[in-house]
Amino acid sequence: MKLYSVAENGALRKISKLSFADNAVYLVDDYKNMYLWFGQKASKKKKDLSQKKADTLNEKKDTTANIQIVHQGKEFGAFLAMMDILKKGLKAKAPIERRTELEIQYDDTIELIDIGLEPDLEGEITIAAHKLAQEKKSYEDLCKDLAKAQLTIIKGKSKITATEINKKAKEIHKSSSTYDELCWLIAEINLLLKKQSFK
Repeated sequence: MKLYSVAENGALRKISKLSFADNAVYLVDDYKNMYLWFGQKASKKKKDLSQKKADTLNEKKDTTANIQIVHQGKEFGAFLAMMDILKKGLKAKAPIERRTELEIQYDDTIELIDIGLEPDLEGEITIAAHKLAQEKKSYEDLCKDLAKAQLTIIKGKSKITATEINKKAKEIHKSSSTYDELCWLIAEINLLLKKQSFK
């Protein structure tokens, strides 16, 4: 994975982590996917130039990547799952692969519980994600479930319409997330919302 910040003149600068500043534009090259993250206060010029840079990089690839635009506060799908990693930064000699981060390690978690250890947040998410995966919902239904969960975080107690859910679900569908990733993200958000409601 390669991370870049985009300057006002379109120049790319390699960086090790993202601060997600309001006026920033970042390019995240995850090989199969390329993400352009636009801060709310980023200039139109910077956004336009970043798209040209992304197209140029993509043309040089043996297999072209899927370029996705991500707006601040409206992050979705696989990018949402990577945000904490991108904030902490990538280790030069130990690049973090998105897919392995989101494998549902159910058996390992159950083994720890069986020997008497209480599951931490990751363990709770693993169990909930596994349970959701066992329901065998369609990919489309999972996209809608994740859309509703994400909109709940974004909008809080404001009413969420079916139109908003369908629009967000289409964005998620385009994100190329695996079935397990969707289950993990839904379980993670729902658990966090549940814990927050008891504060």
